This record gives sequence, structure tokens and C-alpha cells, in this order.
Amino acid sequence: MTPEFVALVAQLRHDLTSADYTEATVGRLLALGAGRIDASAALKRGHVTPALRALHARSSAAAVLFRLFRLGDTVSSDELAGALRRLGTAGAEALGLVQHGASGWRATLDISPHAATDSVGSVDWWIVSDLGELATGAPVAEDHVLGVGGASISLSRQLLARASRRTLDLGCGSGVQALHASRYSDFVVATDISDRALWLAEFTCALNEVTNVEFRYGSLYEPVAGERFDAIASNPPFVITPRDHDVPGYEYRDGGLVGDGVTKAVIRGAQAHLTVGGVAQMLGNWEYRTSPAAEGDPGQLGDGLARVAAWLDDCPELDAWVIERERQDPSEYAETWIRDGGLRPGTSAFNSLHAAWLDDFERRGVEAVGFGYVLLRRRQPGAPALRRFETASGVLGEEGLAAHFAGVLDAVDSLVAAGALAGSGGPGPDAVPDQDFALRGVYVERAEDVTEERHHWPGDEQPTVLLLRQGGGFGRAISASPALSGLVGAADGELPVGVLNDAIAQLLEVDASELWAELAPEIRELVWCGMLRPIAGQ
Repeated sequence: MTPEFVALVAQLRHDLTSADYTEATVGRLLALGAGRIDASAALKRGHVTPALRALHARSSAAAVLFRLFRLGDTVSSDELAGALRRLGTAGAEALGLVQHGASGWRATLDISPHAATDSVGSVDWWIVSDLGELATGAPVAEDHVLGVGGASISLSRQLLARASRRTLDLGCGSGVQALHASRYSDFVVATDISDRALWLAEFTCALNEVTNVEFRYGSLYEPVAGERFDAIASNPPFVITPRDHDVPGYEYRDGGLVGDGVTKAVIRGAQAHLTVGGVAQMLGNWEYRTSPAAEGDPGQLGDGLARVAAWLDDCPELDAWVIERERQDPSEYAETWIRDGGLRPGTSAFNSLHAAWLDDFERRGVEAVGFGYVLLRRRQPGAPALRRFETASGVLGEEGLAAHFAGVLDAVDSLVAAGALAGSGGPGPDAVPDQDFALRGVYVERAEDVTEERHHWPGDEQPTVLLLRQGGGFGRAISASPALSGLVGAADGELPVGVLNDAIAQLLEVDASELWAELAPEIRELVWCGMLRPIAGQ
């Protein structure tokens, strides 16, 4: 950026700050004067009229700026000059923010106030991106640069945010993850295959006075060949799109590879770019296939998570925790992304694209598409492999996921350090006897968010079903035996689990060794779920 551009950005920052152009302020403005209409809810459904009605009744600078940059409204010269007092209309034009037409000034870029919360804390930012359908009333272009979306928010809430010397934001888009990474990293490299995305991300960082981010052009890991990072964050263009010339490919979501190739490439490339102990976190799609794939890729038949596990066969230094959050059938998946491109069901264009998607899935034997979260870690030399692939279907509290991930990783590492977990695939009945013996000496405590549900047949004293339910994390509900329920209830960190097991066996009048054979793998599972936490130093 030129010194002149930087100076204009500083003036814009001053004006946005003076206007109190924040997500909270806009929320209050949308509530004022809206009567019984929830303008904010209407906006989330894609309808701007209630918001325009509410904001036209307000003359504040924040109201004008939101109408202009978010809703695509035309504003007068007096309104624009009043909202951007220091930058002025000439400065706004020089920055490429507005253009003048017959009826007044219209925005050419989107500037969105964004209130974010991550592991570091809460912050207010402005995100610069291309205008969306909300403002233009038309489908977005194939080179559209997306602003803050649900996926970017979801990923940012998962990032461990541990102190990092060097962090990589792979596929940075408008720079949302780079902003988050800048808060806990000495230095951030942000890459993208779109020059426009890199320019808008640099604009976003400059506007928010973030100076420790470097921007590089290129595909996947090419811009950082031979480099390693303590952390990698990636919301890559993972959407599975037919590779047909009649199907539009949107740069912000389509990586140009066949099927789930982008997700595969980001996962498999992580090992070569992580420092020892470094963590990569990303979102992705993976296919469930019923027949061998075309294009020379034999695939993994049936189970999508097994397919992801096979991608890691050539990455022996990586731990992996993969959580599938959603699974869609081919038609539902296609409908979702065709609508995302601005087309509506029932139109000939929609139907044509729908057929192209279904033809592609049928040709490659795809019966479903999974979506979820991937956490990879380059392990210490000689440490056992920790790999877990699961489907989480509970009520998700995303705002606490970063703490959940960090806590579980620390807990599992504690079991490994105590010799109580074999690794090589997570907890389970394959743990060898030595590790079961070591587990007996581990002290654990129940997590604060764990509750118990008991279900009885009418008139019965004993419960038919016992459930251990998690309030945070992935909101899991785990069926428990009376013995496991008793152990979790008594887990206050005062006694090792082996002593708890023997006391419960005596109470239930069962063989202690047989009970331990049943409870040991279940204890490991509850540690992986975040329901039990080993106590360090006991």
C-alpha cells in the first residue's frame, strides 16, 4: 500500500470510530423505531426493507454508513460528507469505496462492523469485502470476495490461540482468520489464490491497525514452500463442485480440484509445514462413496471419516482429531450451494446446475457429503499416535470450542504421560494391560458441565436409562452403567480411579477386576469427551 493510501485508511478509521460504527450500535439502531418488526432477524433472512425503514428514521453517522456499505442504499452528498467527516467524499472515492450516480452515492465495497470473541477475548473490527447479494440484489460474481460468514466465525471460535511465533492463514479471503491469528502470533502469513482477496485482506488489516501480517499470492502451500509454522488456520475453498465448464466456480468456495480434493490437499500438506507441537485447524467436506472413484482415485468406500483417515496414512508425524458435524445427501448438498450462488429453486438455471451436480455425484459414486472440523498436531518424536474420528450430533456451543479442544488435548496428553493411553487411534478396548494398570493410578475430576439424567419406567425404583450429558463442548450424551455413573459422581480428584473402581465393585458386589476391564476404556472415552479431567501432580 502506498503512503497516500495508508493515510486515507487512517482517516477512514477515524471516521468509523467517531461514528461508533460497531455491531452493537447497529443492532440498537435496527431496534429503534422498528415497531413490532424485528429488522435484524429480517436481515438474517435476506430481507433489507425492514432495516432500511428503521435506519431511514435515524440520522446518525452509523445509520448512514450501514445503509451505504451493508444495505446497498443510495445516500446524498450531505449524508456521506456528514458520516465521513475527515475522509470526505473525495477520499472515499480514492479508496474505491463509493461512486456517484444520478440519484446519489452508492458503495462499491462492503465495510461490515464485526464483534468477535475468541480465546484471547472480545474485539470490534471492520471487515472489508465485496458487496453481497443483500446490497446488490443480484447473484455474486465468480471472483467475489466474501466477508464474515458462518464458516469463518465457526473456525475462529475453534482456534486454540496459543502463543505462536509464526502462524499461517491458508486461503485468507477477506482476512478474518488473519485478524484472529494476529492477536496471539508474532508473525502471520496470509495466502490466497485471489489477488483481489489479498488486497481486501490487506485493506482490512490496515483499517484495524494490524501490522504483523504478510500477504502472499499462490495456491495451497505453494507460497510457503519449505517453511514451518506453530499454527495453521484454514477455511479453504472446500465446496465440492462439478468440474464442468457450464458450472460456475466461485473463488471463495471452489478450489478447482475434483471432489473433496482441496480438503485432502490441505490435510496432507500440513505435516510438512508444522513445527513439532504445532497445530493446524480447518473446516472441510469429505465424500461418502459407494463405488470406486473415477479419475484414478480408488477412494474409500462407504465411510467418509475412514476416507479422511486414509489421507493421513502418509502423515505418520501427525495426530488427528476429526469431528463430523453434518452429513447431507447429494441433492441437499447441491441445493445448498446453488442457492448460495444466488439462484432460486424452480428456475431453469437452478434446475440445470442441480442436474450437473447430481450427474457428477452419480458418476463418482458419491452417496453423501460430510462437513466438519479437523485438528492436526505434529507430535513430539517418539510419542504415540493419537487419532480420533467421530460424529458429534449434540447441541454445539461453538463459543467454547477452543477451550474444549485445548482442555481435551491437555487431558489426553496427561494420560499419555502417565502411560495410561496407548495412542494409535484414541481410547478403546485395544489398550494393553500395562496401560490399564497405569490408568488405575490416575486422579480425575468431573467437568463442571456434566449432569446426569435418569429415566425410569413408571413405578420402577431403578432407572432404565442413565445418561451423562455435557453442557459445553459438543453437547454429548453418553449412556452409562450404574458403575460408570457412580465413578463419575465420585470423581473429585481425591482418589485414583483404581481405588474408586474397587470401592464401587464392593458396593455392587461384583468382581473388581472384571469391573475394571469394563470401566477402563469408558474412562478414557470420557477423558476424550472432556467429561473427566486428569489432575496434574497427583
